[in-house]
Amino acid sequence: MSGRFLKRLLAALLVLALALAGLLRLRYGGGGADFPDRSGAPQFAESALERVADLPTPPGNIAVAADGRIFVTLHPEARPRLKVVELVGGAMRPFPNEAFQTGAGEPRHFRDVLSLRIDRQNRLWTLDNGGHGVHAGRLLAFDLASGAVVHEYEFPREVAGLGSHLNDFQVAPDGGAIYIADASFFAQTPALVVYDTATKTARRLLQGHASVTPENYVPVVQGRAMRAFGLVDIRPGVDSIALDRAGEWLYFAPVTSRRLYRVRAADLRDAALPAEVLAARVEAFADKTMSDGLSTDSAGNIYISDLEHSALLRLRPDKSLETLVKTDRLRWPDGFSFGPDGWLYVSCSSLHQAIGLPPSSVREHAPYQVFRFRPGAEGHPGH
Repeated sequence: MSGRFLKRLLAALLVLALALAGLLRLRYGGGGADFPDRSGAPQFAESALERVADLPTPPGNIAVAADGRIFVTLHPEARPRLKVVELVGGAMRPFPNEAFQTGAGEPRHFRDVLSLRIDRQNRLWTLDNGGHGVHAGRLLAFDLASGAVVHEYEFPREVAGLGSHLNDFQVAPDGGAIYIADASFFAQTPALVVYDTATKTARRLLQGHASVTPENYVPVVQGRAMRAFGLVDIRPGVDSIALDRAGEWLYFAPVTSRRLYRVRAADLRDAALPAEVLAARVEAFADKTMSDGLSTDSAGNIYISDLEHSALLRLRPDKSLETLVKTDRLRWPDGFSFGPDGWLYVSCSSLHQAIGLPPSSVREHAPYQVFRFRPGAEGHPGH
């Protein structure tokens, strides 16, 4: 190979790399001004947070059963060996068994499970996004007493295709519907997905609507602007999602949206309702923080995890915000679950120490925490 040819090849590769970087920046970059800080002085002292567990890899979401059993996903962004675990005395036990973690002899094994919930029928549901839609997304429901699979569904490509991200979800009180936030980071087509457990059918709703579309902000978490490789802004679509206790209203929003939206669950379940009518019935409900997890209690409050300010907030029925806990110990507060006796559990995914970083960063910043505290109101365990 001549020196002249090698120089031309290197120059061509450089041009190609610059063009690719420009395309990535054009498609996934462009984050704007700072998100408004809507946190305030905390109502509870830091000591109100009780540490439940120290984990070797970041947790994703959490579900706590009425009898106090604690289930956690280990966040796919950290590439964990175990995917779903039960915390027993603070230690991780593979759930329902090792085969579901490794795939050895289990074709329904977990790939990329981020969210899980316990419904009022005492089933533990897991949602597998299939590696941003590289594989088919999958819902599994397990009987908590036996660990046996009692329901399974694979999403068709027209519902969750390549670039989708089936992120978080809620189960209707009657167990008949599941409401899913498709954050769709790579495909950039976020939407709500509604799954009917009786008919085993799923529909995409509100794609292109402002309520599921991220606003032009870049999260800044404990000093790190969430921009991978200096090009790709971490700005997913609809992510935060919660049902009220009666299952009447679904609340949802993208992480970087300034507003929390809501729509009646009955409208989402009505397959005959025209798309434009559904879109018109979505309400811009209230101002919020930059949010990840949501939960609700029996008093009509909505709990919000504020990743930018390491805080947990409560949105009251009068739409006012109050900060409950605020501490650097909350490294990217992520998922919520109420448990028995008024405890509200929160997982800290520490994604600012994992996304776009090598495995050594995950090891360096371990351990990762699950906390709980009593906010003074009751909620339904598992949600």
